[in-house]
Amino acid sequence: MTPVNCRTCGAEVLARKGSWQQTSVQWTADAVARCWQRRNADALSAHGSRGLLIACSYMDESIENEARCGRLPVVDEMAQPVH
Repeated sequence: MTPVNCRTCGAEVLARKGSWQQTSVQWTADAVARCWQRRNADALSAHGSRGLLIACSYMDESIENEARCGRLPVVDEMAQPVH
């Protein structure tokens, strides 16, 4: 897992790219608190929607950028990047 910072809010997560199509992300409480998309998901979960999981589009873009720039390794390099 490699630390990745969101280019929008600065939240830091741990990310792993198994392939260009597969990404694993570990969110910390601090990262969730910084990310408005994740805070909104947590607010919805508090109203009975247990198990709601939402990805942040800005963090997704930041992770993809780190992978494309070579700062986040892609384990399966044989697969081609998604355009």
